[in-house]
Amino acid sequence: MNLPNKLTMFRLILVPFFVVVLLNSSLPHHYLMALILFAVASYTDHLDGMLARKNNQITDFGKFMDPLADKVLVISALVCFVELHLANVWLVLLIIAREFMVTSIRLVAADKGQVIAANNWGKAKTVSQIIAILAVLILQYGAELCDMGVNLPMAVTEQAATVLGQFLILVATILSVLSGAIYLKQNWHVVKSAA
Repeated sequence: MNLPNKLTMFRLILVPFFVVVLLNSSLPHHYLMALILFAVASYTDHLDGMLARKNNQITDFGKFMDPLADKVLVISALVCFVELHLANVWLVLLIIAREFMVTSIRLVAADKGQVIAANNWGKAKTVSQIIAILAVLILQYGAELCDMGVNLPMAVTEQAATVLGQFLILVATILSVLSGAIYLKQNWHVVKSAA
């Protein structure tokens, strides 16, 4: 297994640790720790792709597992946000439905010996989701610090942090639905061949 694929697998391994830390509100600074874990996992997504292209180590395994690892990481964070009342369940369900649709198309294509790599819309969707999740974690940590009595230059209430975070998740959802529609249109031949 080459280094980019190892980084992809490392990203998957980080997910359960991220979830445990994020949902453990009794743990001091749990939003900060979750933020660090998510940021490291997200950076491996950038790093594995860069290394695979630079060293000509692009593999079918990487083309399939890299987007899957992204989906597991992002969906895990969003489901945790629903549990913590930081995200609207309907927006998260739209994102999950889009991911199931895209993964299903990829599986049908793989069964026919085709590998469909992520397109630019899919990459933009992933970036918007990662930015939204990082922003939610930063905002919630800022609110947590304010609740602890820490004086911040730009104090943020928990309610304001939640509203701003939900707006960013809405933007990511819109991009997810749009990229899903484009992906479906571009790969309609795969869907038709499976019918």
